[in-house]
Amino acid sequence: MPLLDKPLAELLKYQGRNPRPADFDAFWDASIAEMEALDPAVELRPAEFSVPGVECFDLYFNGTGGARIHAKYLRPATSAAPHPAVLQFHGYTGNAGDWSSKLGYVALGFSVAAMDCRGQGGTSTDPGGVTGTTMRGQIIRGLDDPPEKLLFRNIFLDTAKLARVVMAFPEVDPARVGAMGGSQGGGLTLACAALTPTLQRAAPEFPFLSDYRRVWEMDLAKHAYEELRTYFRQFDPLHQREEAIFTQLGYIDVQHLAPRIRARVLMATALMDEVTPPSTQFAAYNKITAPKDLVVYPDFGHEPLPGNGDRVLRFFGEM
Repeated sequence: MPLLDKPLAELLKYQGRNPRPADFDAFWDASIAEMEALDPAVELRPAEFSVPGVECFDLYFNGTGGARIHAKYLRPATSAAPHPAVLQFHGYTGNAGDWSSKLGYVALGFSVAAMDCRGQGGTSTDPGGVTGTTMRGQIIRGLDDPPEKLLFRNIFLDTAKLARVVMAFPEVDPARVGAMGGSQGGGLTLACAALTPTLQRAAPEFPFLSDYRRVWEMDLAKHAYEELRTYFRQFDPLHQREEAIFTQLGYIDVQHLAPRIRARVLMATALMDEVTPPSTQFAAYNKITAPKDLVVYPDFGHEPLPGNGDRVLRFFGEM
């Protein structure tokens, strides 16, 4: 079999390269407390899109740093008892997607909440306010400030706030809520599960936002990770701050959040993935101590994985 990364036997043992900040747990405990103290000021506005048997809403809530976060929220029009819900997170630079793409889950009796990441292709606001560059990417946004200003710190908290908002809806059974997504959505699924101990299931697909130093060392700071290369070339061309930069990025590295996950995890990975290299994904997967299963696609890259959507639907159907 051709190899882009380490052999599978080594990937299953790999523990990551990116530094973990010494105060990582205290940082995230304080961040969670900040998020939980925030009044979400939830608003549901009937959406323009409608189909029989489904109620569709534009959901808004307050995020950290003054952001107003938007999600598409769909629920069955009639439900005799609280029902399960699925949170959906999109790929880097994208948005929540079409309403019609969520109807399969609603038809099975789920509520669906699909979040627009702040500052990307949807309508969530991004107040900004960082010292350094924001050029060509959100991983590096806030990198020259204290870690509380890292944009992905706030996006991670947005996922957890969405989970709490949805779990509080009277039509939703808070004990049967899961999260899913691919690429950036996969990384956000892991972050949401780590920051939401009561989340029941998580289905990440080739997760982004993991093991940044490994990406750099593989010379794959391209595509979604291009901003790492751009940052060094423009702001630290001699790599005099390399250790400090990767340590700062460690605050938003999902491999370090993975031990907090309590949800059952079903992860799909592709061994020829040049966008989110396999070893970076395994760095996170191998640190998950909760019940977990892995589906490996040896010949696939960062692309649709045949059969995985059906597999994930069955996975959530077991909640």
